[in-house]
Amino acid sequence: MSQQRQLFGTDGIRGVAGEFPLTTQSTYLIGRALGHDLVHTVAKPQAVIGQDTRESSRWIADRVSEGLAAVGVDVHSAGVITTPGVAYLARSRNVAAGVVISASHNPWTDNGIKVFSGDGFKLTDARELAIEKEIFAQLENPSSADDTALKIPRPSLPGQSQLRHAYIKFLASSVSSDLSKLRVFVDCANGAATAEAPELFRSLGIQATFIHVSPNGKNINENCGALHPETLGKSVAKAAGTFDLGVTFDGDADRALFCDASGRVVNGDGVLLAAARDLHAQGKLKADTLVATTMSNMGLEIALMNSGIRMLRANVGDKYVLEEMLKTGATLGGEQSGHIIFRDGDSTTGDGLLTALRLMDIVVRTGKPLADLIHDLKVFPQKIQNIRVREKVPFKQVPAIQSAIDSAEKELDGNGRIVVRYSGTEALARVMVEAESESKMHAITAAIAAEIHKALGV
Repeated sequence: MSQQRQLFGTDGIRGVAGEFPLTTQSTYLIGRALGHDLVHTVAKPQAVIGQDTRESSRWIADRVSEGLAAVGVDVHSAGVITTPGVAYLARSRNVAAGVVISASHNPWTDNGIKVFSGDGFKLTDARELAIEKEIFAQLENPSSADDTALKIPRPSLPGQSQLRHAYIKFLASSVSSDLSKLRVFVDCANGAATAEAPELFRSLGIQATFIHVSPNGKNINENCGALHPETLGKSVAKAAGTFDLGVTFDGDADRALFCDASGRVVNGDGVLLAAARDLHAQGKLKADTLVATTMSNMGLEIALMNSGIRMLRANVGDKYVLEEMLKTGATLGGEQSGHIIFRDGDSTTGDGLLTALRLMDIVVRTGKPLADLIHDLKVFPQKIQNIRVREKVPFKQVPAIQSAIDSAEKELDGNGRIVVRYSGTEALARVMVEAESESKMHAITAAIAAEIHKALGV
């Protein structure tokens, strides 16, 4: 059996800023451990580091940079930039790694460290485990890690604004249609998208109105962004007839959710349906297949099937969606939460800004409003309930929980789905239930959640 990672989850290392593993000491050691991995792999390695708008992002970026520099890695800061922006810079600037300081959709008090290799892909589980081992070894023997960091050299890459501009230029080049007639309402979540979205949309002539573009270190994701798409929907609905669609990003803008002209929220399943049909019509959807996750609604699977498109399901996490895409050669994949990966270009991770442009491009080329593109997506009633847990014990090892799951699956008898899993980024168990009726969905969700709370709840 392979060893389990203790620090790295489905999307890097994440926790409360200032508490382990995100203390001033541990973030420095994480930088050192990553640096050792790089110097053993590449001669004279360089890394680019970016961050979101959280109050803690600056000092964590500084400590990680100091750890990297202490073992001989040249570090270049891109400042506030989206997660996919760092992935792009990693693969386009011939550096050994891209590092992002962000906790994505989590509260401002949290933060995280995500790492991309030089090809723009997230690190493999095995490589993350090796880095973890060194971090714990240094924690046990602090004298092995001299806490005096070297001065961070930044000799060869352009400055922060130039790095961000290069990413914006890349995004703008991905669109061939004239988007200047589109009227779009944009929620930047007071996060990383505030650094790129306004310039990007202006450069393409999009008639965009922006909200939540004033980060103060503590308001990222606060009642806004992809975590609260209803905020976007209500704003667009209130301004009836003013906007063609709305788009909202999460804190690090690797995800995007939308709403149509009437304010109805469109999640990642709707985006996948519209994008899959568009690629299929152009003959660019390899093997007529896309990759979604266990969380995508059965309604998406049925709508795709009616269009002659097959849907594969991967584990939750865009990292695992991408793994399945690379394995099968699929050109499109993503998550209900809004991570969408387009492999007909050279994207290596979910990119909210790119997703927004691609969806707007489809609307303009087809001449169809967003609502019409997904009109036949009949969503099964679905409920996701989170239960805060004190430990993540495999559910099969807790008889009462497993019995509740088994009973529920027997009751559904194939006319619905149940997914019970732990969050890869928080101390939460997630219960997702789809059923033909809302009453059955609520009853089943409550029964399973009650057993989890009884056995493992905080």
